[in-house]
Amino acid sequence: MARDNWYKVDNVAKVFLATAAKRDTRTLRVSCTLWDEIDPELLQEAVLLAIQERPQFQVRIRRGIFWHYMEDTDIQPVVTEEHGRVCPILYKPGRAMLHYRVTYYHNRINLDLFHAISDGTGALEFLNIIVSSYLELKYPDRFEDIVIHSGASEDDLNQDSYKQFFGSMGLKASTLKYAYHPGGLKLPYDQLQFFELQVPTADILPKAKEAGVGLTSYIGARLMLAIKADMPPRKVKKPINVSMPVNLRNYYPSKTSRNFFNNINVSHIFTEDISLEDLAKEFDEKLKANLTEENIKKQMDNFETMEYVIPVRAVPLFIKQLVVRYGSKVTDKKVSVVLSNLGVQRPPEELTSMIQNYSGFCSSSNLFMVMSSYNGVLTLGVTSPYSNTRVIKNFVRGLSEDGMKVKAYATEVIR
Repeated sequence: MARDNWYKVDNVAKVFLATAAKRDTRTLRVSCTLWDEIDPELLQEAVLLAIQERPQFQVRIRRGIFWHYMEDTDIQPVVTEEHGRVCPILYKPGRAMLHYRVTYYHNRINLDLFHAISDGTGALEFLNIIVSSYLELKYPDRFEDIVIHSGASEDDLNQDSYKQFFGSMGLKASTLKYAYHPGGLKLPYDQLQFFELQVPTADILPKAKEAGVGLTSYIGARLMLAIKADMPPRKVKKPINVSMPVNLRNYYPSKTSRNFFNNINVSHIFTEDISLEDLAKEFDEKLKANLTEENIKKQMDNFETMEYVIPVRAVPLFIKQLVVRYGSKVTDKKVSVVLSNLGVQRPPEELTSMIQNYSGFCSSSNLFMVMSSYNGVLTLGVTSPYSNTRVIKNFVRGLSEDGMKVKAYATEVIR
């Protein structure tokens, strides 16, 4: 039976709901690869156990007069073998459906999730609950009562933390300029292409250390140079802007399983030649300046202020969605690539011997890269809507020229 609960969607979810499309489905994927083949019947049982711990994912999205809202649903998840595209459509207006899907392929477990429901942090915790439940079922004598969750109450997990930690009213226009967009012709039939790159952390961390920067700044600088190598001379004065989601749980005492992140931006204009080391240092300085608590707070308050403007609140939903779509298109024009760092994955120590790797992808209308590290491997999940792959080739070539061993995998596309 469904519970008689309903929830307002947060402001970030409103953007995803207004802009979800056939190509950019606004779906994210997190995956966990085990060493052993997946037993689908046990995985099905594990998912049913996991939703008892995370009922926040058992919702369907409904349309109201002024905003969307979520309500509990008794629709049960059905685990299937992976077929079709990564990051599938998981939201269709007016259709009763779950907004997440669990699939498997050989020894890999995939969780696809509509981004209006949760962010990467919430998705990874849900995936880890599924994985731990599965391993407890498969090896009952070896694993028992493994704790994955934070111990947060149901109210804490359902919290709209944007509203909870909203500080003061204030709107400030963005100073970002329109950025250079790598790409060219889009893939046919609203397709996306997905690339998975794996690099030993023993290869890449010393290179970042030599440059005196963190891994995110090193990858960000490498991405900028890969894009710059593909820029036509007439566009070289356009900025290359790397947009990066920031987990706000690192700045506020929130345990929500819903969305709670902001985006920060690092830009560079290639007016003259610059080395990788110098670019990485500049990237690192700009990144750290953006990540101060004061700047993070100002940005969150600026984003949340629109919710409290009375004339906006009274506008019907279909008009709001038109405005949000327009605003999202303007924002997209100011972004060259998105770089999302999910960080080092740390499942419970009891499970580490059973887990081979983690990875992630996110649907996008631009280039999108998801970073994650586990067991001595940096995994980069790249999403591209473009037919050409020059930027990705440039990026991989740059890593290889630095002496790194790069494994690359790609999905097939229909031409």
